[in-house]
Amino acid sequence: MIPYWHAPSLNLGPLKIEPFGIFVALGILLAARLLGKQAERQGLDPTPLADYAPWGVGVGVLVGHWVHLFFYHPEELAKSPFQILKVWDGLSSFGGLVGGIIAAIFFFRHRKLRFNDYADAFALGVAPGWAVARLGCFAVHDHPGVRTDFFMAVAFPNGPRHDLGMYDAMALFAISGLLYALRDVPKMKGRLLPLLALLYAACRFGFDFLRATDMSYVDARYFGLTPAQYGCFVLVAYGVWGLLRRRESSATSSPPGNPVGAAR
Repeated sequence: MIPYWHAPSLNLGPLKIEPFGIFVALGILLAARLLGKQAERQGLDPTPLADYAPWGVGVGVLVGHWVHLFFYHPEELAKSPFQILKVWDGLSSFGGLVGGIIAAIFFFRHRKLRFNDYADAFALGVAPGWAVARLGCFAVHDHPGVRTDFFMAVAFPNGPRHDLGMYDAMALFAISGLLYALRDVPKMKGRLLPLLALLYAACRFGFDFLRATDMSYVDARYFGLTPAQYGCFVLVAYGVWGLLRRRESSATSSPPGNPVGAAR
């Protein structure tokens, strides 16, 4: 059994820094750095990714909070309508993903760039960055599961339980390793992001059946499924479509010494 240890907050004068926020920030920084490095490796101009990053993070946090509020815990709106503005108070990672996708759609269209050219870079950056951010969930144990005697159970104060933040991080690190192992396989060029969507959806759909239902603050269920499990259906549809579609001629075939879009 894994001991229960709640990472403490850092008090810097009037500023209180939560451990969850530290891991999320580290995950975002890692994802942004890997995005740029992978784009350069593929012979792409990394500048658009750097320009996209603040928009992706900002919209991701906003939508992530709204998904948490309206779909997971709508009861919080009864306390105060101003909860809508408190983006630091509750965040859905799935909602953050949706927000990042929305920002990417508008950003790449505005820049007249093809998102598919950067899709592999997104997969190789987002997966490990998301895994690090999920370590923040484990650090504060905010995704308790059902009671269990499984050898990887965490000794919560009210008895051993699955810790879904830990499971999610482990799955994402494993998926990241697979994506990096496949990044130079010719048949997988342009298909890493659909593969990430498919693999994560399968893991997350199963994990959410282990979420606790016997505690005072539990996620909402709709016909027995969590909001994230419904989102998994969309990820599976995208993953299957992305893996089966014919690969388009892509700008990623340009030689590394001549970055695409560098003259724009």
